[in-house]
Amino acid sequence: MRRTIDTRTLQPGDLFVALKDVRDGHDFVAAALEKGAAAALVSRVPDGVSPDAPLLIVPDVQMGLEGLGAFARARTKARVVGVTGSVGKTSTKEMLRAILSGQGSTHAAEASYNNHWGVPLTLARMPVGTRFAVIEIGMNHPGEIAPLARLAHLDVAMITTVAPAHLEAFESLEGIAQEKASIFDGLVPAGVAVFNGDLATSPILAAKAAEVGAQRVSFGMGADADWRLVEARLGDGATVCRATRHGVPLLYKVSSPGRHFALNALGALAVAEALGADPMISAHDLGRWMPPPGRGHRERIVLDIVEETYFDMIDDAFNANPASMAAALDVLVAAKPTDGIGRVGGGRRIAILGDMLELGPTEAALHEAIARHDGLAAIDIIHCVGPRMRALHAALPRNQRGEWVETAPELAAHARSLIDAGDILLVKGSKGSKVSLVVDALRKMGHGTPPTEGTA
Repeated sequence: MRRTIDTRTLQPGDLFVALKDVRDGHDFVAAALEKGAAAALVSRVPDGVSPDAPLLIVPDVQMGLEGLGAFARARTKARVVGVTGSVGKTSTKEMLRAILSGQGSTHAAEASYNNHWGVPLTLARMPVGTRFAVIEIGMNHPGEIAPLARLAHLDVAMITTVAPAHLEAFESLEGIAQEKASIFDGLVPAGVAVFNGDLATSPILAAKAAEVGAQRVSFGMGADADWRLVEARLGDGATVCRATRHGVPLLYKVSSPGRHFALNALGALAVAEALGADPMISAHDLGRWMPPPGRGHRERIVLDIVEETYFDMIDDAFNANPASMAAALDVLVAAKPTDGIGRVGGGRRIAILGDMLELGPTEAALHEAIARHDGLAAIDIIHCVGPRMRALHAALPRNQRGEWVETAPELAAHARSLIDAGDILLVKGSKGSKVSLVVDALRKMGHGTPPTEGTA
């Protein structure tokens, strides 16, 4: 019996879990039963539902869901990894899904199910015959990660990176690192802690791993990394990487450009080995992964099929903080526009950047600092969306300064005027900035072509 919290995706035979979030799930129990739910997990008999309906009544639905998750975890012999980090959690989770699926039955969270209900729901859905499970664990406030990690009872825990994000809830980067490191509290005895060793806060992560008695495995570009990235060559459609695995040479390829993808992929390979997967098969199967829409997904928008004119778009509109913004800009700088097919003649690099949210009192300075990003001069035009991005707009050189608008719909309304054939365009911002509306408007200009093979 599958567990679900959403009547829109409910299938006959599912258990409907009536959680309280933005809306009270009890209000949808009747609809769930009408759609064929086998039963509903509730804390009371909902209005309009017969007392003899198939209801599982518990004192607290959230605790009931957590109990289901704990039971599902306990009944399997699965090797389980938890993934957290300020940037790259979902992408790394999907890399691990691609890596592990060829070596055993693999269960991973849907979408970004990484919070207080997403983690137990993912665990509750885990089939009994699962060999590998990948659990994404996120946070917005202190104290969120450790309970979820303990619930998942992790064999391996991975921290992708620690970067300025959710600074409204944390006093410092060190505070974020301590919260991320608390994922190691969920490790089984002699579990494995995999973490980025290149960070200023890496000593905090290493110390926490030592405190819980975990085996420590670092990845990064530093000479002392257990898994060391030696070279990452960025192309339009892929990143080809040379690395060492405990001193042994390793070659792998990521089907998207980006040094951040290369590093997270290296960490994912380290996790796969710790879970018992074959490292060479893992490196091969890593090539099956591609970023989903909103997370660095690159696609070609064909403007005219007869004249064969197009532009390329990098859709990174799901989330943003200073670290992920820098990584996305690096990808744009490395990308090559197409000359000779547009009105202007030479293809351009264009960025549409939306507000980075939840950065606390230093948010204006963090937005302005984007103007000093290495290589930014290679970007021809930068359009800015949102009140926070006004600081960047003012700091940009006049020749790069595009439009500034308060809201994304203002820019989406005249999306056609923003691009020309041959351009390559990055759209990046926090989900709340709604720059995805600009992505949608640009996508509608095309003829529905599939993503470019091997692109980001």
